[in-house]
Amino acid sequence: MAIENRQIVLTSVPENELKASHFELQVTPMPQASEGEVLVKTLYMSLDAANRAWMRGPSYRDAVVAGDVMPTFCIGLVEQSTDTTIAVGSIVETEGVWADYFLVKGDSLKVVPNTQPLSHLLSVRGIAGKTAYFGLLNIGQPQAGETIVVSGAAGSVGTLVGQIGRIKGCRVVGIAGSEEKCTWLVDELGFDAAVNYKSGNLFKDLKANCPNGIDVYFDNVGGTVLETVLYHMNLKGRIVCCGAVSQYDSSNPAGPRNLPGLVVVKRLRMEGFIAFDFPEHEAKADADLASWAANGSIKVVEDVVDGLENAPEALVGLLNGENRGKRMVRVASS
Repeated sequence: MAIENRQIVLTSVPENELKASHFELQVTPMPQASEGEVLVKTLYMSLDAANRAWMRGPSYRDAVVAGDVMPTFCIGLVEQSTDTTIAVGSIVETEGVWADYFLVKGDSLKVVPNTQPLSHLLSVRGIAGKTAYFGLLNIGQPQAGETIVVSGAAGSVGTLVGQIGRIKGCRVVGIAGSEEKCTWLVDELGFDAAVNYKSGNLFKDLKANCPNGIDVYFDNVGGTVLETVLYHMNLKGRIVCCGAVSQYDSSNPAGPRNLPGLVVVKRLRMEGFIAFDFPEHEAKADADLASWAANGSIKVVEDVVDGLENAPEALVGLLNGENRGKRMVRVASS
């Protein structure tokens, strides 16, 4: 094992656009496990728009502030353990940090099967898959024949929301940021239609592609896209509030101007959630997602960036819409 450890620290909190220069790679001594702690070697780190949201203040977790090693959800390998319930060599999922190695309390991690490829534990069977599954099925509650619209459709969650919607017999329309992505969503992932929000015609494009209105909207972006979709929602439609990536890089985030008016008039239900809200349904979600991936009902799309040192640029790129599917950083092989 190495005697030094690399880690990436957020050196300043951006007011507006996040840049790679807001981070610094530091070399520190290897951490040593105390009683009840586990030393984890990072294998894969999840990159998510939520990483940026954490910098804007406390939410369901403490805010990330200047001087913090950047937190992340990750898959790792247990190198040392002082917890008798966690064996050396175990594959685990846990909140960690942007580092080659980190310490965590044994009771705060989960030992997971050595699934191959391990990357699926962050994509279809991990945080992205569970977010899509629980958000759409538990919150959105789509019925066969209904119309689902998902924004950020080419991203890690959006690609899965659309495919799960098709499995459930719904018409699925994606919103993405380029004509190329829209074509890909339809031709490769089986979406019924996709519209480019940058075309300047989002209202008309949604009306044309959702002739029977929208029953479920899975919102990953917030802002003006959410505002536009609200006009097309059907009576008693459901809005799944997953994220607001369009707002994270702005010091003056803009919310929809038609709230609460349209929610009242159309008797809409809006509900936010995080993927960890449904522990009682975890086993079914994992079984369904694994089965759908294995039988080809879901195409798993992963965007893997190699090297811890490339995490800052990779996160900035994700916020700018570079990725298709689940973006992650491969720090080491097992």
